[in-house]
Amino acid sequence: MAKKYHWHKIAETKEELLVQEKNAISLEAGGKKICLAKFNDRLYACAHKCPHAGGLLEEGWVDAMGNIVCPLHRYKYSLEKGHNVSGEGYHLKTYPIEERPDGIYVGIETGVFFNW
Repeated sequence: MAKKYHWHKIAETKEELLVQEKNAISLEAGGKKICLAKFNDRLYACAHKCPHAGGLLEEGWVDAMGNIVCPLHRYKYSLEKGHNVSGEGYHLKTYPIEERPDGIYVGIETGVFFNW
């Protein structure tokens, strides 16, 4: 069964979302706090806390391979798929992003338990 999303507009343009010195920020979409990161001029959305120990990912960084790195224990997660690439076995929730003519949207899955 295909996933269904409710799309939430988060900005007019990509440029207004990320401050130059940071490559990750936290924001709210559909009542859910998420982390937004940029790699190679592409936007990614994921859970705002690391699934291991709750580190705030906006305080972390995106490495040269495009993984978001937790600032607490340096666990690394693929921005594309959310899988843990440093070997600890955790999974980071990711959300789709769409760049439309009228703005930037993030998709929050509907019909799932607790909207995780």
